[in-house]
Parts: sequence; structure tokens; C-alpha cells
Amino acid sequence: MTATPELFQPVIRSLLEMDLYKFTMQQPMLHSMPTNQAEYRFVCRNTPAFPLAELEAEVNAQLDALCALRFTEEELAYLGGLRYLSSDYIDFLRLFQFQRRFITVGTQGETLSVVAKGPQVHVMGFEIYVLAIVNELYFRRLAQGPGEGAALAEARARLNAKIALLRDYESTGPARRHSFAFFDFGVRRRFSGAWHEEVATTLAREVPQFFKGTSNVYLAQKLGLTPIGTMAHEYLQTFQAVGVQLKGFQKAALESWVQEYRGDLGVALTDVVGMDAFLADFDLYFAKLFDGLRHDSGDPVLWGEKALAHYAKLKLDAHTKRLVFSDGLDLPTAIHLHRHFADRVQTGFGIGTNLSNDTGLTPLNIVMKIVSCNGQPTAKLSDSPGKTLCENQTFLAYLRQVFNKPE
Repeated sequence: MTATPELFQPVIRSLLEMDLYKFTMQQPMLHSMPTNQAEYRFVCRNTPAFPLAELEAEVNAQLDALCALRFTEEELAYLGGLRYLSSDYIDFLRLFQFQRRFITVGTQGETLSVVAKGPQVHVMGFEIYVLAIVNELYFRRLAQGPGEGAALAEARARLNAKIALLRDYESTGPARRHSFAFFDFGVRRRFSGAWHEEVATTLAREVPQFFKGTSNVYLAQKLGLTPIGTMAHEYLQTFQAVGVQLKGFQKAALESWVQEYRGDLGVALTDVVGMDAFLADFDLYFAKLFDGLRHDSGDPVLWGEKALAHYAKLKLDAHTKRLVFSDGLDLPTAIHLHRHFADRVQTGFGIGTNLSNDTGLTPLNIVMKIVSCNGQPTAKLSDSPGKTLCENQTFLAYLRQVFNKPE
């Protein structure tokens, strides 16, 4: 049922309610690939408590509201103060407005269908907002009335337990060469925008020695936190479809990044075609230019050991590098990984659902990923079963062959 106008509550109130990496990917795409055409599709990977198709009308209404938003001058001034964002890109954002005709919402049986299709620099940002919108609408219904209070009470208890765990680790754990630092990566997975802000506010107040930033640019500005993020899979996947040889797409993507940011934003994502294939392309040149690597699938300990072995083979001091872990983390897992690696390399931990949607209710496992660019299919060959994404099985088989990655 569509909310009546007087009861309508927008999920997204500012275009800054966005993961930083959407801005940092959009800028080089605007500079070097402004005519790209791309398609993104929404997928739910688990079984929700009620069919997401029931949210169709509400999602449409929320997207209508989203497409009416513009960046304010205050928001543009904040973004312009980030040294890696260029003045011409800020000028682009001053004119930017999401176009409703580029995104459609429908149903296929009980399944919610959301497709964003059009100029990539105009449709790529829909992903984060769609996921935040679907999550909040879903949990508004699932935890309505007294249920919301119960969910938030449980969420606060769990957040307090996390804070106690961090303080215990600080007081009882042996000193490590590199300190423990974690970040909020929860904008797409959150229970609600209000709860997300409460989590970030509480962590910044209670454990600032550990909590070092957020991917949510709106919260970074409002709370005086460091905005965190570099690139996502879509950035590298785009280079599968822009005229470079397929076997060279990772090198082309990394080189484009280096030329755009020239030393800033130096953490590279490794699992678009798997860690082994990434390291084969991550030669001494790139290893010197990038500050570190981000893990997002597969066994994190095995991945980290491979990264350290690679740096050792290249005769690079791993203490000058950072390994960032971001695959479905919770704090106990992050602490375990810190214990394992922190005497050998700098670490960082991006935590999403377990911070912004840990209420006792089962979270949604939803994504909205690029499926094609310039009429060509794109794919991700994840190191985790179930996270490989591609709609074209012929291209997927070819990609596996090129990078010698069996099923």
C-alpha cells in the first residue's frame, strides 16, 4: 500500500547519504568515460519475511522523492574540501540530478525488480539509495509499532556489548605493532537512517580510539568523521567493456585510478576475478603506488597471507602497507584478524550490517550490481561461492578461461 502524502517519510533526505566510493568512482568515469552506457540490476540473495514485491509502490514513491533532490551549496563545499575531488567534478555535481526515466521498478511474481539503465555517470549512484530504501521500507513494516522499540532496544544492547568487547580488547590484549581501527560501511544495509546515525554517533563518542570513519558521506560531514572509501567492483568491471583486451582490464583500471588520484585513495580491491589473478597483475609498479588492498571475498586469513607473500616477493616493507577487510565482518572476526596480522602489516576493518542492522531481526542480503556496460556483459568472479555475478554465461565462461579460474 502506498503511503498517503501526509504520512510519507523519505528514506533519503540528502544526496550525501552515499558511500564515498560512488563519488570517487564517478569522478574518473566522468573524466575518461563520460559516454558509457550501463545497466544495474537489483537482486535479493536470501528469503525475506514477506515478498519484496509488496514494496513496489513504496519504492517507486521513494525514488520519485530521490529524483527531486539536488546537492546544496553547503554539501558541495564539503565535497570540494576533499582534496582528491576536483573542481570540475564539483561543478558537475552542482548541476546533477537523478533522472527518474533511467530507473524502473516492477515485480516478477513475488520478486522485486529494479533496473537502472542509462549513462553510467547518471545511473551508478542509484545502487546505494535503492538498497537503503528497500532495507528501510522492509524493516519499517517488519518492526512497525511496538516492534520497532523492541528491535532498537535489542540493537542498543548489542551495540553496548560491542563497545565493551573493544574496551576489553584494549585493556587485555597484548600490544601490537599496528593498532586496531574499524570503519562503518553500513549505509546500504542499515535498519534505518536514524539508527545508522545513532550507531555512528555512539561509536565516535565511546570508542574514538578505534572508530576511525564512515563510508556514509552525510554522517561524515554531520559528525566530523573521516569519509572512507576508494573503489568498488563496478569500477574494475567497467574496464571489461571499454575497449581494452580482457586479460588487461585490471591493469587498465588500476592505471586509470593512479592517473586520476596520483597518490590519494590508494587501496585497491582485489576480488573481481579472484586474488590470484589480481596479484598476477599487481606488479611492483602498482604495489609501490597503492597503499594497500581490500578483501571482500574468500578466506580472509588465506587472502592476507597471499598479500604479505606478494609484498615479500617484491621486496616491499609490508609495514608501510594496509590490508582492509570488509567481507561480512563482525567485531569478533575483526579482532581475530587483527591479532593474526597486526604485527606484520597495518590493518583496517570495514563493518556494515553488523553495525547498522544488528537488531535480532534477520537482515536482507540484497545487492544492486552492474550487469552490462556499452552493450557488453560484465562479471565478477568472486573468491566466495554464491557471490559470482554475471547474467551472460558465455562471457562468464570466457572470463574464467582468460584468467584460468575454474568453477
